[in-house]
Amino acid sequence: MRASINRPPTPNQEEEPQKDLSLREIINVKLVESGEKEKLMELLRERLVECGWRDEMKALCRAYARKKGRNNVTVDDLIHVITPKGRASVPDSVKAELLQRIRSFLMSSSSLR
Repeated sequence: MRASINRPPTPNQEEEPQKDLSLREIINVKLVESGEKEKLMELLRERLVECGWRDEMKALCRAYARKKGRNNVTVDDLIHVITPKGRASVPDSVKAELLQRIRSFLMSSSSLR
């Protein structure tokens, strides 16, 4: 006769409290479901190209690769070094426009009122 394995009981789904979604998660779901998130991403891409931000980030990446040596740089290295600079250098006007578009979307979404 074999001894039973001592393991914790399998959790019961009905006994587990439902994890409440944060407001940020709810907004993200609504943006994705409506297709608005993709539109906002495209708008962001356009604005960053228009203001020269994208070219500036390319130049930073190239300069970093030259400094470290082309064969000694990984994508992870670039992400680690460039991301803080990139986030800090997004123009306030672009941030404001996106925020306004998100607010307008939320105001027009009857399910979030």
